Amino acid sequence: MIAIRAMNLSERYGVRGRSRWLVIAVAAAVLAVMAPAASAARDDGRPAWRDCGSGGVPAGMQCAAVEVPADWAEPEGPKITLDLARLPATEPTRRIGSVLGIPAGFGIEGLTRAAADLTELRRRFDLVGFDTRATVWIAQMPAVCKQPGVSLRDPRHKKEFAALAAGMNDAFKECQKADTTGLFAHLDSLSIARDMEAIRAALGEERLSFMASGTGGVAAAAYARLFPQRIRAMYLDGVNNQTKGWPAQELLALPVLRRMATRFAEWCADTPACALHGEDAGAVWRKLLRDADRRPIPVTSSQYGDGKLTGWLLGSTLPLDPGPKNANWMTFADSVDKARRGDGSGFADSALFNAWIAATPGAQVMSCGDGRGYASYAQLEDFRRKARKISSGYVGAAINQLGCAGWPMPVANPARPLPTRGLPPMLGVGTTWIDYTSTESFTGMIPGSVTVAYDGPGHVMYLSGKKCPIRYATRYLTDLTLPEPGTVCPAEGRAGQ
Repeated sequence: MIAIRAMNLSERYGVRGRSRWLVIAVAAAVLAVMAPAASAARDDGRPAWRDCGSGGVPAGMQCAAVEVPADWAEPEGPKITLDLARLPATEPTRRIGSVLGIPAGFGIEGLTRAAADLTELRRRFDLVGFDTRATVWIAQMPAVCKQPGVSLRDPRHKKEFAALAAGMNDAFKECQKADTTGLFAHLDSLSIARDMEAIRAALGEERLSFMASGTGGVAAAAYARLFPQRIRAMYLDGVNNQTKGWPAQELLALPVLRRMATRFAEWCADTPACALHGEDAGAVWRKLLRDADRRPIPVTSSQYGDGKLTGWLLGSTLPLDPGPKNANWMTFADSVDKARRGDGSGFADSALFNAWIAATPGAQVMSCGDGRGYASYAQLEDFRRKARKISSGYVGAAINQLGCAGWPMPVANPARPLPTRGLPPMLGVGTTWIDYTSTESFTGMIPGSVTVAYDGPGHVMYLSGKKCPIRYATRYLTDLTLPEPGTVCPAEGRAGQ
C-alpha cells in the first residue's frame, strides 16, 4: 500500500537515496495480499467496506475502493480504481465525521504506520486514507517512461536549455504514446482534488476534515480552490505551497539550507568523531561545491550509471535532518572528506539518482501538470538572480524544476493566488529546521489561520509521533480550536538523538 503524490526524491523536504519504485512495487504487492477482492462500490454508491485481513494492518482497518474517471473532462469515459482504507471511530455515538488524509498525508500506508498516534483523533472520527491516481500510473507505467530523457545538467545558456527542453519533450511524447492508462495528462492535483470530492460523496459526508503533508499540500490547495464549501477543517503539516509557484518555494528553502549548513558546521566543530573536525566544515563544503563545478568528480560505482559529480549536483545532498545519533551528519562529513580527495563514492547514488529521477518522464509527469519547472530560460535566470540575493554562493538551477522543461501538454493546474472566500481557518505545523516557512506561506493566505512552529528537525510531525503537535492538531480537528499565534512546540528529545 502506498500514498504518493509527486515522485520527486530530491525534493527539499523529502527523502534521499533508494528508488521509490522499489518501495512502490513492494507496497503494491503487500496491498494485493492484504486486501480481499472488492467491488468498487455497493449498489447505493457507497464504498463496499470489508476487513483488510492480516499482514500487519491495525486491528479493525477496513478496505474498499472507488471508481473515478481517468479524465474528469470525460466523466463517462474510461475509469480507474482508487483503493481506500479506514479506521472507524472508536466512540461511534460521539462521532463527528471523517478525516481524509491527503497523500503525502496519511494515505493508506501512512494510516497503517501511524495508527497508534492517531488513537485520540480516532475516538471521534473515521480516519480514511486513499492511494492516489499516481498509484495506478506507477503500477502500469510503460517501460519507456522509466528511462531518463536526457543526461541532466545545469543549463548555462539558452542553447543548453533549449536542448534540455527538446530532449525531455521527445521523452514525454514517447511515454505518452506508450501509455495505456489514459492518465499521462491527468495526474495533476486538480484531478486528484476531484477524486477527493468523489470520495467525500461516496462516504456520504456533507463536509470533510483533512490532513495533508509535503506535496499533499498541492492537492489540498486544489481542493480548497474547487470545493471550499466542503471543508470543515484542514490540518497542514510541512506542506509545499504551489500557489505561489515552485521557484518561489525553492527561494523559501534557501535560507533553510544555509541555516542547516551552519548547524552542521557547528556540530562538527563540537564533535571529534566528525571527519572534518578541527576545520571550518562549512567552508570545506562550500569549497568542494566550487571545485566540483570547475573539475567534476568522476563516478563509476553508482547503480544509476557512470557520471560526474558537479557542485550543482552535490548541492542537493545536504541532509536536512541530522538523523538518529547524528548518523546522517556523520555520513555526510565522511562523504565530503572523501570527495575533496577525489573519491565521490559517498555521494554517488544520492546525487546521480537525484539527476536520474528528475530527468525521468514517468516521475516528472506527476508534477508537470501542476506547473513545476521553468517555462523558459528567462525564468530560470530570474530564479538565479533572486537566489543570489538570498545566498551569494548559489548560482545553479533547482534540480527538481528542470525535468519538466519540454512538457508537451498545457499546465492543468498553474500557480495562481488561492481564493480564500468561504475557507475555514486552518492549522499548520512546520519544523523550524526545515519546513515552517513553506507551511506558513500556505496558512498565511487564509484569514484566521495559525501555524505552530516545532523547534527542531524532522518532517511531518503528526505522523512522526511528536506529542505537542499531535495535541494541537487533535484539538483543532475535534473542536475547531486553534492555538494562539506564535505558539511553539519544543523539540521532543535532543536534536540528532
